[in-house]
Amino acid sequence: MPNNLNPIMARFDQAPALVSPEMQGLFEASLHETAKMTARLEADTTAPQMHNGDDFWFADNDWRSMLRPYKVKDGILQIPVKGVLLHNFPYQYGGYATGYFYIWKAFERGLADGNVRGIALIIDSPGGEVAGNFDLVDKMFAHRDEKPVRAYAMESAYSAAYSIASVADSITVSRTGGVGSIGVVTAHVDASKMVDEMGWKVTFIFAGKHKVDGNPYEALSPEVKARIQARIDELYSVFVSTVARNRGMDEKAVRDTEALTFTASQATSNGLADHIGTLDDSVAAFAAELSLDEEDETMSGQTKNETAVDQAAIETARAEGFAAGKAEGVNEGATSERARISAIVNSEAGQARPKAALKMATNDKFSAVDADAIVEMLADLPEEKAETPAKQENATGNQFKEAMDTSENTDLGTPGNGEGGEMTRAQRAVTLAKGPRKAA
Repeated sequence: MPNNLNPIMARFDQAPALVSPEMQGLFEASLHETAKMTARLEADTTAPQMHNGDDFWFADNDWRSMLRPYKVKDGILQIPVKGVLLHNFPYQYGGYATGYFYIWKAFERGLADGNVRGIALIIDSPGGEVAGNFDLVDKMFAHRDEKPVRAYAMESAYSAAYSIASVADSITVSRTGGVGSIGVVTAHVDASKMVDEMGWKVTFIFAGKHKVDGNPYEALSPEVKARIQARIDELYSVFVSTVARNRGMDEKAVRDTEALTFTASQATSNGLADHIGTLDDSVAAFAAELSLDEEDETMSGQTKNETAVDQAAIETARAEGFAAGKAEGVNEGATSERARISAIVNSEAGQARPKAALKMATNDKFSAVDADAIVEMLADLPEEKAETPAKQENATGNQFKEAMDTSENTDLGTPGNGEGGEMTRAQRAVTLAKGPRKAA
């Protein structure tokens, strides 16, 4: 019968739900506690309302901020998905209840927050309402490529909670936790016998043949049950397709779970989860992964923009180096370049492959590669046959000439002879080999 004493519980009265029936005790206790909390909020004229704009979030020193937590640690936003999951509920109330609206606002803020590198969904929930769940999941899925998202079932992610977890790039389950319950449930309570025993007689006055179908004061007819089942089946199809899409699974594999709940080891075997671990260790690993990715992106960005960046650096070095050469007689850039070329050419690998060593040391294609890396590449090349001193000198001279003539050698801005002309890298290598020039 409808629960008139608990408006939160009444949301689930004869309505389709995404919950795990085996957790009914926790489910009901959470709803009772949530109902008491909302009653207290309604009695408080300063209680937070549902905001759609920037004023959704409260200041950290406001006690009400505990109902809308926003915690970022080591670049990771941790969004709690705990307790019973509710539609049109703008709060996160500890382990008792979490609103879909709150989850979306936290997720949305995290995407826009430059301090957030990744998002962690910290989940411990028996499930919740159908209403609002799939819309939330679809919105999260549409944006999940913008930042890495991880889900942590610590301890459980059942039904509606698993729908949300499936949005993540990966799902980690605690050793004693579980996931699954991919199904939809509702219930019809036939209270007709109890009403009769109490001596009550309920008379419906209505218009429309099916207006009172499924009421609790009459037995459920086969026809009405079939219609309710058709609705459940339709919602189940949406649930299955959503999980299959999010997890990259075949729909049949999802259906074959038959709404069972699975332990951590079972879930990692059937594809519903990816890892088993503790929350602290898993989130720490996520932070470390993000740091490595950030370093890779920085290096990649430098590579992609190296032409523009190097050109700016070259222009600066050209002006500064020329002025320093005149004032001090020593070009620090030349000293560094000489050391680099010497390290390559005079290395054991370089001496065994003198032509390749000189070419790699002076060619612009390798200008951004440090000496150690080039030496390693040289070591992988076949050794060059020994030549007579005369042939070696002649070959080296020809190589310098070819290097100076080629158009791919970039002007590095080393001061030239006489009028301050500029050298190619190969010309510079010859000059450097002779040692630093004295200022004019």
